[in-house]
Amino acid sequence: MAKKKQAAGGTPATTALTAAGVAFTVHEYAHDARAASYGEEAAEAMGIDPARVFKTLFADVDGALVVGVVPVAGQLDLKALARAVAGRKATMADPRAAERATGYVVGGISPLGQRKAHPTVVDASALAHPTVYVSAGKRGMEVELSPAELVRMTAARVAEIRK
Repeated sequence: MAKKKQAAGGTPATTALTAAGVAFTVHEYAHDARAASYGEEAAEAMGIDPARVFKTLFADVDGALVVGVVPVAGQLDLKALARAVAGRKATMADPRAAERATGYVVGGISPLGQRKAHPTVVDASALAHPTVYVSAGKRGMEVELSPAELVRMTAARVAEIRK
């Protein structure tokens, strides 16, 4: 499998955004390996409202991997995610399966620049903000972009999928 070419210091997520001409800003912070929640750590470290920082979660919906992008302060509603993709049953995916499918490590999984496109659902609350933050593809690195570009770049559906 051919590797995607990345700019120095870039990740597949930032490379994909750059190639698509999307306006974005990278924010880095010192990641603490002892942090209980990667997303909440990011919000606190950057001084950002947790409602604007989104985590990328993988679920198994009827045997297929599906991405749910929800605010770090909330939880993924698995039933709502399944409904959003016309599925019947959703369970959280094995973290190792998410890592293999994306090329990222847990805590740094970005909804952008994954090895293979997966059905993606972005929580509707993202649209209430001028910009949102998602993982840029590694722990301690977030990318800020408009929610419309996040939806476009991931070919996502928008639905209420958080608890």
